[in-house]
Formats: sequence, C-alpha cells, structure tokens
Amino acid sequence: MDTSSSDELVPVSPSAEVCPICQGIGFLRYDVPPGHPDFGRLVPCSCKESEIAGRRVKRVRQLGNMGALHHYTFDTLMPEGLRPEPWLRRRFDLAYRMAREFAESPEGWLVLCGVSGSGKTHLAAAIANHRLELGQPVLFLVVPDLLDHLRATFGPASETAYDALFDQVRNESVLVLDDLGTESSTPWAREKLFQIINHRYSMRLPLVITTNVPVEQMDERLQMRLSDPSLSHLLTLVPFTPPSLGRLGDLDLPMLRDMTFDAFRVQDPGWNSEVRANLRNALQLARTFAENPEGWLVLLGRYGCGKTHLAAAIANQRRARGYGVLFVVVPDLLDYLRATFAPTSRVAYDALFETVRSVPLLVLDDLGTQSSTPWAEEKLYQIVNYRYNAKLPTIFTASQALEDLDGRLVSRMVDQRLAKVFHVLAPDYRGGRAPAPEPAPKTRRSRS
Repeated sequence: MDTSSSDELVPVSPSAEVCPICQGIGFLRYDVPPGHPDFGRLVPCSCKESEIAGRRVKRVRQLGNMGALHHYTFDTLMPEGLRPEPWLRRRFDLAYRMAREFAESPEGWLVLCGVSGSGKTHLAAAIANHRLELGQPVLFLVVPDLLDHLRATFGPASETAYDALFDQVRNESVLVLDDLGTESSTPWAREKLFQIINHRYSMRLPLVITTNVPVEQMDERLQMRLSDPSLSHLLTLVPFTPPSLGRLGDLDLPMLRDMTFDAFRVQDPGWNSEVRANLRNALQLARTFAENPEGWLVLLGRYGCGKTHLAAAIANQRRARGYGVLFVVVPDLLDYLRATFAPTSRVAYDALFETVRSVPLLVLDDLGTQSSTPWAEEKLYQIVNYRYNAKLPTIFTASQALEDLDGRLVSRMVDQRLAKVFHVLAPDYRGGRAPAPEPAPKTRRSRS
C-alpha cells in the first residue's frame, strides 16, 4: 500500500501482531479529519491484496465459466494452428502473436472471425487466463450466457441487480465476448449487445470478440464499430464457407488452388503483340477487381484462354483475405440443386439456393455449358437476377458468344452501370499458338 501521500493510512484498531501494517485486521482507514472525502473509508491492506485478487479471479471464473476453460492457455496452443494449408497456418500465427501482445498490454479491440474449430475461443480464453495470472481484472463471457445472466437478474430470487451486472460488463477493464452471433436474435438481445459494444467503443475500452458469423452479415451498427481500423484489428482465421454449401465449390481442387495472379502467363513466343497486350489488360482488370470487388466482371473467350484462371485467382485472393467466396462450375451448381430433392439429401434446397444467391462473392464458371432445360434456365435466372438487384459482386466466365446465352441473363451482364465485359483474346492457355484475334462477341437486344 502506498502511504506516500499526506493522508496517512492507519490501522482500524490494534490487534495481534500479524501484519506490521494493519496488525492483522486486513483493512486500513485514512487518518484524515471529519469532512474529508476519505474520512471513515476503509481500504484493504497490502497483506489482503492477494486474497482479494484470488476472490476476484474466482468470481470472474464462475461468471464467465472460465473454470471449464482454465487449460486454454498460450502454452497449450500451437502457434500455427492445426490446419494443414500453409496460408492458413501463417494467418493463425499472426493471430497468435497479436493475441499474446494484447494479453500483455490490452489496447483497442481484437475481433477473431472464422468457422467453428478454427481456434478463436482458445485464443480468446488464453488472453483471459493470462490476464488472470497477472492478477488483472478481465471478464470472459459467452454471449448467449451473458444474455441469460442479464435476464436472470429480473427474477425475484436474483442476488445480483441488473444495473450492477450490466455496468460491470460495460466497464470491465478487459472484456471478452465469445461466440457473438450465436445468440437468439430478439430485439431485446440485439439492443443489449449494441449498448455494451457501443459503450466500449465510445470509451475505447479493450475488447476481444470471437464470432463465426461474417461481420458483413451483422447489424450495420455493429459492422461499423467492429471494422473501425482506428480501434479494431479484424482477423479471419479460417474463411467462411456457408454450411449449406457442403462440398459445393471447387477452389480446394489442386488445379484451381494453384491459379494465382503470379502464375498467370502473359508472355509466349508464339503470341503476337495484340494478344500479349490483351492478357496484360485482363490481368490488371482482375487484380483491380480482387482488391475491391464491386459490380460484375464478365470474362469471355475460347476454351483454355485463361479466363477461368483469372476468375479463380480473384476468388483465391479474396478467400485468403477472409471473405466469403463461392467458385462453382455452372453445370455442377445445377446438379447440386437438383440433388437436394433426393430423400437422402442432408441439405435443404431452400438453404442451398439462398446461400448461393447471397454469398458475398460468387464466381459462375463456364456459363452456357449447362443443359438448357426450362428448370435450369429458371434457377440461373433467379440467382443472377437476385444478385443483379442486390448489386452483389459476381464473376462470369463463358466460352460462348453472349448472343447464344439466355437473353434475360445477357441483358443484365452487359448493363454498364454494373458490369464490365472483357473478351480474352489468347489461344488455348495450356499450350498452342495464337490465331488472329477474334472479334468481340455481339450482344443482342434481349428480353428483360
């Protein structure tokens, strides 16, 4: 206890000689005259600090269920995570280092995103356990449990007042909210969470959040605060693949996984200058789109010209940065949709269809190669029309001329307010020499 101030601390009353400062009482009071703000106020002696800290740790562990997570420490965590992919291991290593830094000196916010099992909760609990080991206050709460605790305070048997608990959560020195987004989304729950997060945002209080919901799908008010670069570090450990997709999506196939911008070839001795310039322009266009996907990108050209490579490179870059992406060959997409009608399907048609049409970035490869049945045309139109009206980033590749595709799709794909159409002039990208460049495909006036 610091007694350097002019207001000296003295024992409350004499007792057996146990502690030379408080004489075993455990508390001190300021030696100040009546009327002083500290007159009569008791403060714990230094001999009680460890005991009080221990009780605080026990209380925090009970409230936040940290007892079950006591083994979630940095020592039991692999710094590069458990995923085999090198790029995911590098990403987890970054999150690990940032979590350790935060645990030593909590400043700002750390928002850990990713699918279940990506290590978010272990990192967050390791931060909380480290703060407790240092004797520092921290509150770890699973969001649904937090809301249950708040609701329980309204019960007649509650030993805790709602205002006291709510104020503690809002103002705790370090707060960890685990599994944001898994709570029941009632108006009351949304409002309580916003009040807590907004208060800590306004006061710049340290906060750790884990979530398996993409931030862009959260309430707009939370999106703005959780992604504010002046306060928050937003890290996606494992990119989101909507659960309804199952094994739909091809980016994990070895050939597509290796299709990156660095691997895209723009030079060949057999290519003329026009083809080389065209490929350089295509590469630059794809890189620009990958940095900031807005609107639609339509890549046209003969088989093997590199359009799929560019589309996959965009998708791979966006996924590596933690954004929701679906890359799918159009005939495969229709097959998956049809398969949901089978009695043995574990995926509901509505869930799969909704996920496909609303994924943050959709790549439809080989448009026009699907069987042209009325059902297939209608499903594609519904997906494309929804994304058109919602202005959701979408990439199309097609080897057919636009005039040979469904006119309803084409009328949207050539809308210059939303779409950029680029014709790739290269020959078979996997080998071969360049013939004379083909003219850009004609577009027809089509029904809307």
